[in-house]
Amino acid sequence: MSNNSSGFSGDAINWLRGLCMGAADIIPGVSGGTVALILGHYERLVTAIAKIDVSFVRQMLTGNWAAGLNQIDARFLIGLGSGIATGIIGLASLIHYLLVHQQAYVFSLFVGMILASSYLVAKRLGKWTVTHVVLILVGAVIAWLICRLTPMQSPLNPLTAFLSAVVAICAMILPGISGAFVLLVLGMYHPITELLRGLPKGQIDLTGLVILTTFVLGCLVGLLSFSRLLRWLLAKRHDDTMAVLVGLMLGSIYKIWPFQRPTAATAELPFKEQEFEMLWPGESSASGMLVLGLLVAGVIITLLMESVGTRLSAGHAQVAEDH
Repeated sequence: MSNNSSGFSGDAINWLRGLCMGAADIIPGVSGGTVALILGHYERLVTAIAKIDVSFVRQMLTGNWAAGLNQIDARFLIGLGSGIATGIIGLASLIHYLLVHQQAYVFSLFVGMILASSYLVAKRLGKWTVTHVVLILVGAVIAWLICRLTPMQSPLNPLTAFLSAVVAICAMILPGISGAFVLLVLGMYHPITELLRGLPKGQIDLTGLVILTTFVLGCLVGLLSFSRLLRWLLAKRHDDTMAVLVGLMLGSIYKIWPFQRPTAATAELPFKEQEFEMLWPGESSASGMLVLGLLVAGVIITLLMESVGTRLSAGHAQVAEDH
């Protein structure tokens, strides 16, 4: 009985981890991969996804389901995946409302979380070298350049949804590069989130369901492909990879700078069509003290999440060792 209880509590924890990742993935400029790093399950996630291979398919087709599911850490993936889906679908409307009406304060909270995350990941580097510093700078410049890309106008159909998902999911699993922002650049963010917001209410037609299905398939294809590269990099060049990830996170702060406003040319347009310009703190109508307070809160929340994540990861490793 205690083992089952432990298993169910573990499932609940993984669901909560996924919920946090899903909520982060909705916000352009924030990555679910960053949350995975904070909570200490990033490498476990990448490894589990990368193990969905020919061997897994063979075991499932020959009826050796237990071995196949065990190979890919299926219980962990199911708990995490259901949490991500809940976060994306269940929180899409709330996040959209907050971005429209309280954008500066939402962004300030996440700036604090990204700053703390960058510090925590940088601590994982072994011996610091000039190469690590250069890689951090390279990662920051890449993220900054991506954040400055101008959104495209793309037609929404099953093919564009599939291709956009393949690209965006690669970014989504990378800390620092927001899959939501990549979708924004590709012109797919608002059409897809509008479909997701209508899903819980039943406000979706057959065409919308087909588009969402192809989008999910694109996510699976991109995830299975890119996870193998990530797993290899983490195994062979761990510290160098982590240095690049730190840079990506720091560079992404440009996108979620709290002090910004719609450009004069787009201010009267619907939120989804607006473009924003960066401001100095004194030029913004947002409360500087509240922004600072939320930034500090983001730092504290991240440090607490990392502490919890470290304990959870240690517990998982102990259980695995016992078995």
